[in-house]
Amino acid sequence: MSDSIYSGLQQLGQATRMPASPDEATLERVPNPQADVAYCVRFTAPEFTSLCPLTGQPDFAHLVIDYVPGGWLVESKSLKLYLGSFRNHGAFHEDCTVSIGRRLVALLEPAWLRIGGYWYPRGGIPIDVFWQTAAPPEGVWIPDPGVPPYRGRG
Repeated sequence: MSDSIYSGLQQLGQATRMPASPDEATLERVPNPQADVAYCVRFTAPEFTSLCPLTGQPDFAHLVIDYVPGGWLVESKSLKLYLGSFRNHGAFHEDCTVSIGRRLVALLEPAWLRIGGYWYPRGGIPIDVFWQTAAPPEGVWIPDPGVPPYRGRG
């Protein structure tokens, strides 16, 4: 991978252990070879896991991350490892969801980013968390997230 836009990557193509926490995780980026085109990138993590910070009980979510890249793309293996690092991390749903979005914005400086955290019920109440940087750019196709609202048995 030397002499390419991927030469600085530390994790792709390497045996990489799961980070113990989001703070320990390394998110990597690569130059966007299509930076002159406005387009949407979607990552879906239907098995996201974190811990309740008070009880230590597991919490599960379906995350949908959409962004319109500027000069950078997130390297997907580093994103998978970063998201996996929440498995033993205690934080409320709102904090997990917004922290992920803010960290990606700080790394990528995208034209636009949104994250939807569709959290499965615990204690009988589902909590969905949505955050975005601004209104989506004009002319970019931003598909519906495709996650139906929680209906339970109703």
